[in-house]
Amino acid sequence: MTENEPTRAGFVALLGEPNAGKSTLLNRMVGAKVAIVTHKVQTTRARIRGIAIEGAAQLVFVDTPGLFRPRRRLDRAMVAAAWGGVADADIVLLLIEAHRGLTEGVAEILEALKDRARGIPVALVINKIDRVKAEVLLALSERLNAAFAFEQTFMISAERGHGTDDLRRWLAQAVPEGPWLYPEDQIADLPMRMIAAEITREKLTLRLHEEIPYQLTVETEAWEERDDGSARIDQIIYVARPGHKGIVLGKGGETIKAVGQLARAELKEFMGRDVHLFLQVKVRENWQEEAERYGEIGLDFRDGNA
Repeated sequence: MTENEPTRAGFVALLGEPNAGKSTLLNRMVGAKVAIVTHKVQTTRARIRGIAIEGAAQLVFVDTPGLFRPRRRLDRAMVAAAWGGVADADIVLLLIEAHRGLTEGVAEILEALKDRARGIPVALVINKIDRVKAEVLLALSERLNAAFAFEQTFMISAERGHGTDDLRRWLAQAVPEGPWLYPEDQIADLPMRMIAAEITREKLTLRLHEEIPYQLTVETEAWEERDDGSARIDQIIYVARPGHKGIVLGKGGETIKAVGQLARAELKEFMGRDVHLFLQVKVRENWQEEAERYGEIGLDFRDGNA
């Protein structure tokens, strides 16, 4: 930052279909892991804000749930959170998977953006460019820009970091002039209790199969700061069916033990101190219909109404 350079700050919404790479890009831009990343779709449930500094600009990235056709209350609340991120943004980045191209879902998002992002600059970000040839990328870019008036087009690999520096520099000049919105050393706008729960949910999602990850949620029930500088964290894993409890626990408790070890190690690294993590599994068949559960994961229960 030069002495006379004006400060800038703004919200950048990351939008796209499930698994487009929004959480990976958020973590890349922030330079630290603040959003869970798995190979499974629809793992981001709430709006997660990650904060990056580029020169005199503070960029507040809003990782939104992937846009898809909702079926359940939780799905509807997630989609509402995604569009809410657009409404509050200074800039929208639409992420497209290079190898999937202009899907039916992307076409629906483009149509919706014409109304929902009116007056908000939208940039196209074609992600996972290492999966296709250059001529395919160029043809895809032309087709997408013919379908929507994008401000800019970027071709990146969020996972490898290709093209992300150019994107960050452009954003730093595109956000409005104004004072920074957060302290310089803050990298996320999310309570530690929720970050801790998300870390455990990530480990469960990676460990479990099929529909089970979508039928559970994790809540941090208690947080105790100890005299030796460590923290005791008690979490509850709510599952929707009695049969899922045994799967989460695993034979002889091996699954829940492995999940706890992985989550504890990541929390220790993230927090820079010792962590004592205790996990319980409880059956709540209708947790997706309970307002309290939505508040714990940062969603509005009312948005899940038909």
